Amino acid sequence: MSVEAIVDIFNREIRFTRERWDYIISKRPIMGKFREQLIDTIKKPEFIKKSVYDSEVVLYYKHFKDILGGKYMVAVLRINIDRFVLTGYISDRIKKGDVIWEKD
Repeated sequence: MSVEAIVDIFNREIRFTRERWDYIISKRPIMGKFREQLIDTIKKPEFIKKSVYDSEVVLYYKHFKDILGGKYMVAVLRINIDRFVLTGYISDRIKKGDVIWEKD
């Protein structure tokens, strides 16, 4: 299984495995076209929010005008001892939860 290390906005390495990518596109096939945008969202998010369900999960958001007429890409990451991509999806809004970082 291949593993890609993506460096996030805080200079942390985030693991992105083939298994996770396969999971993402099996659940949301449209994401198959937007792998680079998902990676870009991890590298250069506009907002980062805490999950309201899990204290070790954060959501990175970035708006893209060229995704379905203008949508947010959301990268869902587990941030604990081992930092990795859980999933990703496209959204038209930012979910509830505490903002822990916002682009100036």
